[in-house]
Amino acid sequence: MPAQEIDLVRVLCRLADLQGGCREFRLGRGDWPLRGFVVQSGDAVCAYVNRCAHRNNPLNYLEHQFLSQDGSMIQCYVHGAIFEKNTGYCVAGPCSGLSLIALPVRLESGYVLLADEADPDELAARYA
Repeated sequence: MPAQEIDLVRVLCRLADLQGGCREFRLGRGDWPLRGFVVQSGDAVCAYVNRCAHRNNPLNYLEHQFLSQDGSMIQCYVHGAIFEKNTGYCVAGPCSGLSLIALPVRLESGYVLLADEADPDELAARYA
């Protein structure tokens, strides 16, 4: 059986790179790619645009650092807002009740990919 080809344009990260945590990614061409992150919670894998719901600033200061100290929640390191990993819903902080912008993903051959229904270039243009 031949190996299945993966659409490299849609690859966000390897599933093994998450190890229960998260991983930052850039997707798209040019100076303004789509900046986001993938987070794993149990068997679930979610992706979000790297923008706080409060002021649209990046959630992290350090590469791949999006989680609270205990790893149970997503945390904005600028304003301290706390978001659920599985929903992106803000449960505490200046944007309580708002949500992160979710991106559709799928798992294939050990990789996390942007889902087929999403256009990487359109997303990059909208959220750059």
